[in-house]
Amino acid sequence: MLILSQDVFNERSGTVIAAALTSQPQRAGFPLTLQLAGARLTKRSWVKISQVRTLSVERIGRKLGRATPEELAQVVEGLNEIIGA
Repeated sequence: MLILSQDVFNERSGTVIAAALTSQPQRAGFPLTLQLAGARLTKRSWVKISQVRTLSVERIGRKLGRATPEELAQVVEGLNEIIGA
């Protein structure tokens, strides 16, 4: 999962807002999926921008990597395109 919400929100609400990740190459391109090249993950990964969910912080495991600010900006841009903002 790519955590999208800020730490202060996560701590106060007990939940996180996250987008699904996959290690399988995706046919759908931006804005539905985005390859995370700068996150320094052990596998090539794509964020599924259209698959956003809210999860309990208790369900979140250890951090495996960190998306770059540019990648996060692209995820937000993709969300805006999908919802028409």
